[in-house]
Amino acid sequence: MDDEQLKRTKAWVGDAVLALFAREWILRQTDIALGERATVFKAMTCNQFLSSFGQPTQVEADIGIVYEREGLQAAFEYMEERLLPVFKKQRRNARQPGNWKKRR
Repeated sequence: MDDEQLKRTKAWVGDAVLALFAREWILRQTDIALGERATVFKAMTCNQFLSSFGQPTQVEADIGIVYEREGLQAAFEYMEERLLPVFKKQRRNARQPGNWKKRR
């Protein structure tokens, strides 16, 4: 298997782990309305958000590698420490009055 194939395979696994993490995190949030869950999930797992950390496939591959080497809890901790703070900040900024995204 060449490097690109290996990266895509790890990303396939990482994408699934990220999806599980996002769903579990969303379910624990009391400020996310039932009707808003899908939108928040998409925002947390989309390539646009992942590109904040580098090439999205590589970000997912990194998650997959942590999962395969250290398990689900370690992968969740990895995302909690690295991805979640940025996601929360972006989410807060998007909700502020006068945000540029709302003016478009």
